[in-house]
Amino acid sequence: MPDKSASIAVLAVLGLASHALLRWTPILAPEHMNRVAWPLFFVLIAGGVPLVFELLKKLLRREFGSDLLAGISIVTSVLLEEYLAGSFVVLMLAGGEAVEAYAVRRASSVLEALAKRMPKIAHRKIEGRFEDVPLEQVAVGELLVVLPHESCPVDATVVEGHGSMDESYLTGEPYRVSKAPGTTVLSGAINGDSALTIRADRPAIESRYAKIMQVMRESEQRRPRLRRLGDQLGAIYTPVAVVIAVLAWWLSGDARRFLAVLVVATPCPLLIAIPVAIIGAISLAAKRGIIVRDPAILEKIDTCRTAIFDKTGTLTYGRPDLIEVLPAPGFDRQVVLADVAGLERYSKHPLATAVLTAAEKDHLVLSAASEVSEPPGAGMSGKIGNRRILITSRKFVAKTYPNQAELLPPIAPGMECIVVVDDRYTATLRFRDLPRSESKDFVSHLRPRHHLDRVLLVSGDRASEVNYLAELVGIREVFSGQSPEQKLELVRRETALAPTIFLGDGINDAPALTAATVGIAIGGGNDVLTEAAGAVILETSMTKVDELLHISIRLKKIALQSAIGGMALSVLGMGLAALGYLPPVTGAIVQELIDLAAVLNAMRTSIIPSSSATDMRR
Repeated sequence: MPDKSASIAVLAVLGLASHALLRWTPILAPEHMNRVAWPLFFVLIAGGVPLVFELLKKLLRREFGSDLLAGISIVTSVLLEEYLAGSFVVLMLAGGEAVEAYAVRRASSVLEALAKRMPKIAHRKIEGRFEDVPLEQVAVGELLVVLPHESCPVDATVVEGHGSMDESYLTGEPYRVSKAPGTTVLSGAINGDSALTIRADRPAIESRYAKIMQVMRESEQRRPRLRRLGDQLGAIYTPVAVVIAVLAWWLSGDARRFLAVLVVATPCPLLIAIPVAIIGAISLAAKRGIIVRDPAILEKIDTCRTAIFDKTGTLTYGRPDLIEVLPAPGFDRQVVLADVAGLERYSKHPLATAVLTAAEKDHLVLSAASEVSEPPGAGMSGKIGNRRILITSRKFVAKTYPNQAELLPPIAPGMECIVVVDDRYTATLRFRDLPRSESKDFVSHLRPRHHLDRVLLVSGDRASEVNYLAELVGIREVFSGQSPEQKLELVRRETALAPTIFLGDGINDAPALTAATVGIAIGGGNDVLTEAAGAVILETSMTKVDELLHISIRLKKIALQSAIGGMALSVLGMGLAALGYLPPVTGAIVQELIDLAAVLNAMRTSIIPSSSATDMRR
């Protein structure tokens, strides 16, 4: 009842304020002083009754938490006509539940984000024109038109047009994929600058995108829920407090001792200090460029023993870099790179950007190119001066120039382009998505500082590429060629063995992010990824992930100080109240001082330590 709790908390504040105003208004006539308590009656009836009713339902379900003690305090304060104390307890209980509600995400939020990405209609092509039809009416074999920058509605085959599509949500690859007649397209892929005519291969309900939504729905339903730290402590604290209160009443015969013990025992350090500590940690994380969407993960991170990384865009930069130019004998590296860059500046392919960046670093002067052509599947060709230059694939060279194929260097991990000048093999350009500069240090830091026993690397890429990265960053357990469904199953399997952290950056990682104990998204580029993750690292940096881990540790330390310290002082106060040394009013004052100390300590989680953020990783 998140909205109801917030409303009751607001009601309690207004009631207490009205009571204070009436009580300290000097012009209030003595005969009207009985009206002072009216706002408190309203708080207890309109706010206390619903809260107590909810607690009774929990009691019938045998759920015993720290809020049960607050419910007993409300009822006892009414019976003993301590309405002010009861109203304060209503505020504390409703406020605690309202703060807790902040941590609860609707189970359908990820599915809604996925649905927003998927078009509701398709452009059906009929006799040279097209009409919009609902997606569910698309039949297998029908021709559809995908306009520039639209999402592809179904799994299909291109029958007309040339262009490219972004399929990174499914494949995890950071590259746009060229499309031409005969190539397949996947539902949910984002079209490039050219319209494509496609033939539907299967109904929308059976598409790959629909399958992603299905596994997302299943993973949401199976997502484990962890009891709050306050409930765990309250399961011990509550019965102790009730026993002390009952013994005090029984041994003394004075019901007010029972009330005094309960007033001192009201677990404000649990109901308020812990939520305050959590909100403070969320605020600190936000200052550091980290959005905590599910505050429960701040309690869970320290329990995780397995870290699972996606590869592309997480441990790597998510973009190809030109790492090597291998000229054939008789050719100069600088000349080859200048020629290729002169041609590639007319291309929008991601590898073209990598070539131009490398040429710029070498301060090369690019020659003008003419007769530039980039037919799908055949690479790129053009003329620079009198030389005809072709930038293509190893497979194309083997088919078109079989006598030159034996000159090619061995296949290596990553991507490559073969350069042919005037029908002669000239050079091989190798590209790789390089690991982030901090990835290796971060991975090596996980076991000694965060007690993570295992680190796994999972990717949809080829085994050679994934193994190469794993060796560079120091990860031994590697899973390559994984589809989103396989990633999800792997995360579920590992989570069943031990609590897991999953880090990913693509929509294809969303199911795995949801299934892990803690899902951390690197970058906030799309709604689906953001909704699926418990936390979003806005700056694509492993250093920020490390800061989140340390914020979690610091939160748990301060929350335990506030909760256990406050409870220890409350237990001491309960003992004094049971012996008759603390009457109810004095006990309330003592409890308020304990609450103040616990909450002020909890607020420290929102303050960046003066020793700087770097010291947080010590």
